[in-house]
Amino acid sequence: MAHFEKQLSSDTIFTGRVISVTLDTVELENGNIGRREVVHHHGGAGVAALNAQGEIYLVRQYRYALDRELIEIPAGKLEPGEDPFETAKRELGEEAGLTAAAYRDLGYIIPTCGYCSEIIYLYAAKELSPVNQHLDPDEFLSVFTMPLEEAVRLVLSGEITDSKTVAAILKVKALRDAGEF
Repeated sequence: MAHFEKQLSSDTIFTGRVISVTLDTVELENGNIGRREVVHHHGGAGVAALNAQGEIYLVRQYRYALDRELIEIPAGKLEPGEDPFETAKRELGEEAGLTAAAYRDLGYIIPTCGYCSEIIYLYAAKELSPVNQHLDPDEFLSVFTMPLEEAVRLVLSGEITDSKTVAAILKVKALRDAGEF
């Protein structure tokens, strides 16, 4: 049997530039009534880009909500109605100053399913060429490369913790080990 909750009402309590928040009343599968706070987000897309030497392109970016700098793959938010693959290609150019001749769909992740609707679509890229990096006016980051094996080590040691980056690195490593990318 599939589990479910039926929405009875939804009140928007905040609308911002990146998210909106609703307070929903739901009927639970046992007939009881519950409340759900939901963060609505258009989603995002990220790219694990590998050069011919087997190095992955990563960025260091300060994340205000966590008050720390994180290591991440190039990524960004989807504009309403935007195709995730187009977002991934755009962000690879904007953040890393790269374009790719070959892409592979890595699926998607749901980073915070308990309260947020965000879905992040992941891609791998290779056969890279440089383009002009053009960061958003409020975006500050540093681009660097490291061997994919080193990135995996940093994931396993807990030094790389961003969920989209962890998933993308491990998926690309598994595909490369299987000779599929």
